[in-house]
Amino acid sequence: MAAPLTPVTLTGSRVRLEPLSTDHVADLAEAASSDRSTFGLTWVPDGLDATDDYVASLLADHAAGLVLPFAQIDQHTGRAVGCTRYLDLRWWRGRDVPDEVEIGGTWLARSAQGTGINTEAKYLLLRHAFEVYDAWRVQIVTDARNARSRGGIESIGATFEGILRNHRIVADTPSPSPRQAAVYSVIRDEWPDVRTHLQTKMGVQP
Repeated sequence: MAAPLTPVTLTGSRVRLEPLSTDHVADLAEAASSDRSTFGLTWVPDGLDATDDYVASLLADHAAGLVLPFAQIDQHTGRAVGCTRYLDLRWWRGRDVPDEVEIGGTWLARSAQGTGINTEAKYLLLRHAFEVYDAWRVQIVTDARNARSRGGIESIGATFEGILRNHRIVADTPSPSPRQAAVYSVIRDEWPDVRTHLQTKMGVQP
């Protein structure tokens, strides 16, 4: 098993992605508590104790070399408004950094949705994966029923690869049930065009 990825802070104008820590628990619990209607197909902790357990679990997964979790910090308020992470890490070239990653486990407080934070966060994560890790592939996976999420993924320029049947579990049933997952990706050769597209979308200079 690979060693845990080194935590890193990724900074944009709207959002700062900083290494998840227990210091973020209170903000995240508050972010998750207001208008949970948009979380129907995404698992988001509910309450302070659940958020504490959620963060502890992600930190344990990081220590095991499975994920690199981030708190999404609203640059205007300085408060954590959601989470995201690299997961499903793959090493093919015997390096200290992965050759493939997935961007997932992403959620934002209702107040932070539609503000540009999500687009900029995806840009920062893609840029780091391709320009620092020199990754071959970045994938983004969502519940096939989640039209809002799928539209957001498509808007950043990712390519739809298909549906993985009975892949992982759904977030909206009381007992474990299989999820039909829509899989998207960006590969290394596509990154320059996707980068330009995202920079134009965000209104920033290359």
